[in-house]
Amino acid sequence: MRIRASVAVVTGALALTALAVPAAQAAEGPGAASVARSVVADSVKTPTDETHGDTAISNVVVNGGKDVVLGTTTKKTFTVSFTAKDNSGIKWAQAILWHGPDFDHLDGGAVADSSDGRAACTKVNATTSTCKASFTVKADVDLINSLAGGWKVWAIAQGTDGNYVQKDNVKGFRIQRLSKLTVNAAPEPVKKGKTITVTGALTRANWETGKYAGYGTQSVKLQFKKKGASAYTTVKTIKTSTTGALKTTVTASVDGTFRYSFAGTSTTPAVNATGDYVDVQ
Repeated sequence: MRIRASVAVVTGALALTALAVPAAQAAEGPGAASVARSVVADSVKTPTDETHGDTAISNVVVNGGKDVVLGTTTKKTFTVSFTAKDNSGIKWAQAILWHGPDFDHLDGGAVADSSDGRAACTKVNATTSTCKASFTVKADVDLINSLAGGWKVWAIAQGTDGNYVQKDNVKGFRIQRLSKLTVNAAPEPVKKGKTITVTGALTRANWETGKYAGYGTQSVKLQFKKKGASAYTTVKTIKTSTTGALKTTVTASVDGTFRYSFAGTSTTPAVNATGDYVDVQ
């Protein structure tokens, strides 16, 4: 069995967590390469995916199907679950999270909480097991801003007969920088027909400084909910300034609540500001 070497990646000033495939695991397959060394870019090369026999991986789910969102100092623990199948039954399985253009050019990673890196597999029947691996990521230790966005899951499973399947990109998911959004509508109260100025700010976690910073030139909707109504409607769409600030004006007509709403991007989740009620007299 050929499995890629572990890597220790350093990006900027942060040393990211090494990805480790235990040597004991690697040695279990026929013709195994001993690859569990904490080195930078070992020369082991394999095809993108490898399948020997009838072993299969399916139904991969990361964090219950939700994005993994971290603030400035957030510690997040989540699971990767998948189904592994082989006609002889499943002997072991493992999942690794990775970030980069491809698995031979990684620039980030995280390690399963289990001491040997294996997923915990529960037998469903003679051929099938459900496997889970737990991951813990600390925003202020493991992440830099360039690692926000799309990540992938590398996974491997081996049957008791020695057959196995290895997939570099069996599932995509996102790790995102927590966003915040504010709104203030003034003056309050205001006379009907007069101008209301609605200000606010869109910010997101900066994992490198440990603070929240403005998210510039992003489209944000100004929404309004009339007094007694159950839903907001969009009044207009504006863009944040280069510093994340928001400012626009509307004409006062009826009592109601204003809010800003951000749809999100691949690196930053959607967020709605807490509404600000305006009394129109």
